[in-house]
Amino acid sequence: MKRGGDLAVTVLAGIVAIPLGLVIALLIRCTTGGPVLFRQTRTGLRGEEFQILKFRTMRDRRFPEEEDAPRITGLGELLRRTSLDELPQLWNVARGEMGVIGPRPTLPEQVVHYSRRQRGRLDVRPGLTGWAQVQGRNSITWPQRIELDLWYVQHRSLRLDVRILLLTVKVLLRPAGITAAGGVNPGFPAPTEPAEAVAPAASAPVPVPTPASLPASAPVPVPAPPAHQPFPAGIGLPRQATGPRQAVAQRLARPAVTAVEEAS
Repeated sequence: MKRGGDLAVTVLAGIVAIPLGLVIALLIRCTTGGPVLFRQTRTGLRGEEFQILKFRTMRDRRFPEEEDAPRITGLGELLRRTSLDELPQLWNVARGEMGVIGPRPTLPEQVVHYSRRQRGRLDVRPGLTGWAQVQGRNSITWPQRIELDLWYVQHRSLRLDVRILLLTVKVLLRPAGITAAGGVNPGFPAPTEPAEAVAPAASAPVPVPTPASLPASAPVPVPAPPAHQPFPAGIGLPRQATGPRQAVAQRLARPAVTAVEEAS
């Protein structure tokens, strides 16, 4: 039933998304050149990896050490601020790799740090939007986001999905939390830290608010991070990566990078 609803929403959204997407693609081609779409490997349902699609918002590097922030184009900044760069993911939904509502698909570098409990986040299809997305997006820590997603997996229902859709409209009209303060997503696992070092600390869940106890119009408080966060703070990765995908083992061997925005 949920899959049928996802397809119905995709078809309806496609009526607007297809012509709008063609205009965006033409603008990217004219202003930036090169490929219009950006592809990145993400982890989806039951740990299956797939290629997520986004409109490209960065130009190519002029030299190897060039940082990500200066590479974001004016059009790319607008696409990110309005979340229109995520529009091609309707194709991921049509292919069954994603749903409309669910935890946002994350990078394999993150998933290897999950504890067994946290892997419950992968029990449902990742979504275009989700409970954590409407509670703070990139402005809250990764441990908090994971806990919010786990709460959704345990309590998902049609009523909750409708509420998330309505809150998503509000977030789109009044964007916030698109990029974390300083471009760093707090609590992101350091690529150089082995998974075994962080998994045991993840056994203590972060308290998550119950929306049923709050008025429909009241903002849902974001849970505070635990005294000992499962992940070290202050580590971020580029929202858009360049070059061919490397194996997870090679990625973990790279030094930590602070960039504009982690994958959302």
